[in-house]
Amino acid sequence: MSVAHHLENARTGRVGWLVVFAVAGTGVVSALQVGKAPIALSLIQSDLEANLVVASWVISAFSIVGATCGAPIGLAVDRLGAKRMVVGGLLLQALASGLGATAGGAGDLILWRVLEGFGFISVFVAAPTLIFAIPSPKLREWAIAIWATVMPVGMALAMLCAPLLSYLEWRGFWMLNAVLLLGYGLVSVASIPATTVGMKDRSVKEQLAQVAVAPGPWVLAALFAAFSTAFFAIFGFLPTLLQEQAGLSQNLAGVVSAISIAAGGIGNLASGFLLARWKRPTRVLTGGFLAMMGFSYGILAAGLAWQFVVSFSVLFSFMAGLVPVVLMTCLPRLAPRPELVGGTMGLAMQGNNVGMLVGPAMAGALAPSFGWGSVALAVAALLAAAIAVGQVWLPAKT
Repeated sequence: MSVAHHLENARTGRVGWLVVFAVAGTGVVSALQVGKAPIALSLIQSDLEANLVVASWVISAFSIVGATCGAPIGLAVDRLGAKRMVVGGLLLQALASGLGATAGGAGDLILWRVLEGFGFISVFVAAPTLIFAIPSPKLREWAIAIWATVMPVGMALAMLCAPLLSYLEWRGFWMLNAVLLLGYGLVSVASIPATTVGMKDRSVKEQLAQVAVAPGPWVLAALFAAFSTAFFAIFGFLPTLLQEQAGLSQNLAGVVSAISIAAGGIGNLASGFLLARWKRPTRVLTGGFLAMMGFSYGILAAGLAWQFVVSFSVLFSFMAGLVPVVLMTCLPRLAPRPELVGGTMGLAMQGNNVGMLVGPAMAGALAPSFGWGSVALAVAALLAAAIAVGQVWLPAKT
């Protein structure tokens, strides 16, 4: 092989990694918008005079659009191009976050959170299609694992921003996020390549029908829904739990939550390693779900010392991190056709957002009446069903 060919491969590799991290950055700043609500929840409750049930919708409302429109948005990616959808999603989140800072009541804030959710799902459906389009199989495998870390990394950053609330209040924090999203949207214009995939010659209705009648996309949607319901039922309220049940200060609760969520990013990378070694997605998925079931009891049990609650939170998040990488790795094989990966990704993210919507709302409804132990029972039942689905439908080997 010539020296020129080696240099070209090296240059292409560097460009590939720059694109991977630029795409991952769009996910991180978007995931920060998920995490900003839990850390500010108590301030929002006080400022807007909202009870826990209403305030929980500030977390859940973010996912309404994704829970209802994921698949059509996925097909829009195939037609309009992933870059346009990613940049548009970032700018829409920036606009909605800025408007949210001016909310006069909980209803207004929930409305702007719905608009933020539209931008969020646009990014989280479009960005992975850029990763699936990477020509190098080795780079693509690592890129999938890196992309899976963006949610815990973004949420951990949000938790670490808790001290800013003392200076900015929640409204100032919302405006700061608007500026960040706008800035990264402009960066993305220059750093992300334009990629269009899919079947422009087919109608959206026809493509939706093809995705809807295939079992694979629905299996992915169900598993993502179970995972995110369980995760956000607990981690949506973790800062509040650490303050009210473990007696930690707001800042310390934010740091502990950030460490716990960051452990999920390490779990993502560990999942990629396990899949590369074992090639057994159902084993990794089952292990992650079983661990989530067990550690959720430790987090929500009354009367435990805060050190135990923190330990269980870190372990819960680490083991939960195994799950998204498994599902993302299986996604291309469960799509009806390669050209329908965007629609399949959209339906999968629709399931994920259903869980983000249902999880906090479920916990917010159960905990005041039946205690946090009832939330742990609901999580366990849901994940047991998800294990059964995964055993039947996921491929035996990657």
